[in-house]
Amino acid sequence: MKFKQTNFHLLTQESVKALYQPVPKFAHKGSNGLGLLIAGSRNMPGAALLSAKAALRSGLGKLIVHAPTEVLDKVILQLPEIICSFDLNPDCFSTLPDLDNSNALAIGPGLGKDFASVKGFYELLKNLPYPIIVDADALNIFAENKTWIDLLPENSILTPHTGEFERLTEKSANRFERTLKSIDFAQKHRIIVILKGHYTTIALPNGNVFMNTTGNQGMATAGSGDVLTGILLGLLAKGNSPENAAKLGVYLHGLAGDCALEKQSHESLIASDIIENLGKAFKELDGKKNIFLPFE
Repeated sequence: MKFKQTNFHLLTQESVKALYQPVPKFAHKGSNGLGLLIAGSRNMPGAALLSAKAALRSGLGKLIVHAPTEVLDKVILQLPEIICSFDLNPDCFSTLPDLDNSNALAIGPGLGKDFASVKGFYELLKNLPYPIIVDADALNIFAENKTWIDLLPENSILTPHTGEFERLTEKSANRFERTLKSIDFAQKHRIIVILKGHYTTIALPNGNVFMNTTGNQGMATAGSGDVLTGILLGLLAKGNSPENAAKLGVYLHGLAGDCALEKQSHESLIASDIIENLGKAFKELDGKKNIFLPFE
């Protein structure tokens, strides 16, 4: 009997382990990549903090955070490891940062939809040198300016939840129909669509879709998506392809959320718990215990 090949696949520990690349023994911060995060506004500085911390915990060498002074003044107090890039507007994103030195970029968490930010986003889209990660308010700006999506470099990653995706497309009758639309959307625009939710799906430009097998209902909490954006940025900056970064990022995000349940419940889990358990998630992929072996 011949079976018809399907374009639906499961993200399993075995398949993700095959993509995982441990940090080389002689790595340095320059070889681990430089990420650029554009996030935060006066009313939402926490989103920038969560994304930045998740990116730093995901293996990149250096991270630049481009944000208003109001945001950076708060973030730097908790994350002295970041490099600050101050926007000319004190309240929201409005001006382009230097794109020449970074090799990965994420935009959207806590961005807001101020007119200056919409204008700044359009200018960014016209000057992109590589695929980027688009989340949160950057997706909502796309929803109000749908033709701008075609300015994205091929293999850029969009990370909408259900509401954001339906604003980009239209309402769906059920989850399966929404998944099919994400496949069509990814193929049409030659991008990667991470449709967040229980069993998050990753739709690729080639028509394949991967369903995640990690994560739990406790992760349905404010800031969880900001954390995923940071993880994706860290993995992309390290040199993973957009496809592999998407698969690894989604799986690790869910796995870290599962690890957090060792101390938390579904009710008490918050986004910061996911970040705090990223180390455990990486170790599970690496197959190593928490032992210091300086000469292994």
